[in-house]
Amino acid sequence: MSQETGTTPGGAGGTGRSVGPLDEVDRRILRELVADARLSIRTLAERVHVSRTNAYARVERLLRDGVLTGFTARVAPEPAGLGTSAYIALTIEQNTWREVSAELAQVRYIEHAALLSGEHDVLALVRAPDNATLRDVVLDRVQSIAGVLSTRTWLVFEEFDGTLSPWA
Repeated sequence: MSQETGTTPGGAGGTGRSVGPLDEVDRRILRELVADARLSIRTLAERVHVSRTNAYARVERLLRDGVLTGFTARVAPEPAGLGTSAYIALTIEQNTWREVSAELAQVRYIEHAALLSGEHDVLALVRAPDNATLRDVVLDRVQSIAGVLSTRTWLVFEEFDGTLSPWA
């Protein structure tokens, strides 16, 4: 099960298509795959107590319905050489989200970006090797994108994954 599906910037969650509710077996499958996406269908089926055919069909349906969007490896930023993390809040010109998001998707070291409501319009997570690189990302790359009016940066001192995630 090593499959990867791509998403386009600004395209997630906007299909207007509803997916049926997940049952308990679907939720158990998601929990197992979030914990270890390398599981074989056989092992997955054993862990959630269904047949291999059922597990395979459910995973295929979850992929087809867009509930599962792919299988990836999680990388620890600091040991991988990305010792500086920061959130950058952007204020952008009205109606420029698509153009700004397309440009942000091309900026090296931006791991994630989201359109927001509230005081700021966009929040981006940057993981860079050092403060000098972070400065270049913010001042040279992000602030030069057409439509970006201002930025505000918060350094991340420490982070953790929530233990009460619905998939944990």
